[in-house]
Order: sequence, then structure tokens, then C-alpha cells
Amino acid sequence: MSQPESVTPASIGIHDLALATSHYRLDLGALADHQGIDPAKYSVGIGQDVMSVLAPDEDIVTMAAEATARILERNGMDGIRTLLFATESGIDQSKSAGVYVHQLVGLPETVRVVELKQACYSATAALQFAIGLIARDPSQKVLVVASDVARYDLGSSGESTQGAAAAAMLVQANPGLMAVANPAGVFTQDVMDFWRPNYRSTALVDGKGSIKAYLNAIGGAWTDYLNQGGAPFESFASICYHQPFTKMASKAHRHLAVMAGQNPAPAEVADYLADTMRYNRLIGNSYTASVYVALASLLDTHDGDLTGARVGLASYGSGSVAEFFGGVIQPGYRDLLRVQEHRSIIERRIPLDHTAYEVLHKTTLPEDGREYRTAAETTGPFRFAGMGEHMRRYERTTD
Repeated sequence: MSQPESVTPASIGIHDLALATSHYRLDLGALADHQGIDPAKYSVGIGQDVMSVLAPDEDIVTMAAEATARILERNGMDGIRTLLFATESGIDQSKSAGVYVHQLVGLPETVRVVELKQACYSATAALQFAIGLIARDPSQKVLVVASDVARYDLGSSGESTQGAAAAAMLVQANPGLMAVANPAGVFTQDVMDFWRPNYRSTALVDGKGSIKAYLNAIGGAWTDYLNQGGAPFESFASICYHQPFTKMASKAHRHLAVMAGQNPAPAEVADYLADTMRYNRLIGNSYTASVYVALASLLDTHDGDLTGARVGLASYGSGSVAEFFGGVIQPGYRDLLRVQEHRSIIERRIPLDHTAYEVLHKTTLPEDGREYRTAAETTGPFRFAGMGEHMRRYERTTD
């Protein structure tokens, strides 16, 4: 195995990683049956089996708070000075969704909170910003929380690539899971491959254009990574890609492999990426959380010992921004994994039939500020209770 990249100052990276998802799920076989098409179009064609669907009293805040609470239960709050909330499913044009999370999980007032947005990429930006804060003062810790719900119009080409999840990370010096390494390669280009104007609750997407933009941006970030002195392609034990659907990761990996002078067969690509795809196949697209869901999937499900292995992360956000960087898996990482916890949140979701799914999809919040209460359905520790006087209200479901 190649020597790990240098990390600075001593090492900074992800010490803990916790996921959360929804109360409900829709099996894509049920969607295919409703549409009268072969289920293989989804299970094979795009590499997806199930998508998470939010209950009426769930949103990006409740998922984020659940994942963050798990981090705090294990690690406490000492040293946490910043919470960075990454999302493209923002609930307010002014107030950060992270401020709601701050209150729900009981963080002290001496914690700065800010929300970041750049489509599916912003969690990676938050991670890099967190590393910069810790490099300045290694005694500090930063919570990076990515939470999103992917929603498209019923009957649209994007409907089967919906989903919902949150990933919370504790970033610190001397991390237990993965030390993030220098350098990072970045790429930005103004394209309209996917976007959601302020007046829409569902996104717009140019399907073929989005695939082209994704591959172009990931390739550009990889080229910049090499130009900055990055490690060779063959030195990565695994690469976690942003996964709007898992077959997109296969396309991206083959694209980078060809750029590196390789020509892997489809079976080789599938085998290389299998561990990074297991959770995303069952959750669906989670936008900013997606690449970190892939990382959790890799660490949780890989049979061998990854200690000392170099792992790549290829992050993409439409519009578009991409980044490629590497990390080194740390000794003892297995002691910090949440395998049973993550398996439980995926398996406990309640299946929906298509009629119930459509009802949930069509349910919208009032826009006139009137009193509105949501039905109590989630089994998670936090719920979105409703609205009144244009203000969102949240509750704990347990003492």
C-alpha cells in the first residue's frame, strides 16, 4: 500500500459519523408496478431499490437533529465551537436550519451556526472549512451536518431518484475514523443541469445534461487534484462518489479510471464500488449527505480491515462545483462505527403503498402563516410540530 498523504497540522478529520433517515420508505418495485414498467429499470438501470420518504412531521431539521444527537451522546459537547449545516432543501431564506438543531440538541450559546448551500456539494465545503478552523486552533471541534430531502414532480424522470437522509460528522484533530489529507482538487463551472427556483418546492433537472456536467466536473476536480500533487488513482483502496443514483457513481468511476489510463470492465467497477453503494441503494438521493452516506456504507460494510487505507471522496453539486480529496482510515476506526444503529434506521422504516406515497408527496405547508399542526407519525426523537404566525415549531418526542 502506498504511503498516506500528509495531513496538517498533526491530523484533522472525521472522528465520528452518524446517519438518520425517514419514517417511511417506498420500494421502487411499487413505483414500477404503478407505472406499468419493468422494476429492473430501477434496480438495474439506475441501481436503486428503495427511497426514503418523510412523514408529515419530519424535515431536514428533525433528521439533522437526530443524527447530531447521536454524535453528542457518544462524544459530549466539550470543545464544540461551530455547527455548519449543509443543505439544498432550505426551510428559510434567512435563518439557518442549524439554529433549530442547536436548540433541539441543547448546544451551548457559545457555538456559531451557519448554513451553507451549493447543491449537493456544500457538505464537503463545510468539512474543509471545519478543517481550517481546527488548523487555527486544534483544541476546537466542529459539527458538520448535511441534511436533505430530494423531491421531484410525480411522474417526472427524476421521481425514482428521490430520497432523504442526514449525515452528522464530528470534525477534530487526531480523528478516530478518517484523517483528511492534502491536497484537494476543485472545479467550478456555471451550468444549468439541476436547479430549484425559490417559487418551486420540487427541483428541475436536465437529465442528460446533468450526467454530462457531473462527469465533466468530477474529471476537472481530479485533474486539479493531480496538478496539486495528489496521489495516483491506483493508490485508492476505495472512492466514495456523490450518488444521485448509484449507477451515476459507476459512470463517474469509469470516467476517472479512463482518465488514469485504465479500462475496467463493468464487473470490476461494480465490485470496487459495492461497499460504498449499499446504503444509498436503500435510501435514495440525499443530496449533500450522499457522499458521506457512501463513506458510512464503506466503513460499516467492508469485510476487510481498512486501517491505513487511502480513501477518496468525489463530491459534486449541480450548477456546478466539484471537489476530489483523499483521507486515511485511522487505527481503531472499527470501534467507532455505528453498524447496528445504521442498519436499524434503514430497516425500521415503514413501507408505503403508492396511494399513501402520493398523498404524502402532494401534502404542502400553508403559505399564509395560519396555524397548522402536523400529525404525530415519526418514531424519531424530534418532530416538526407545525407552523403558526409564519414560524416553524419543533418538539422532542421523548423526554
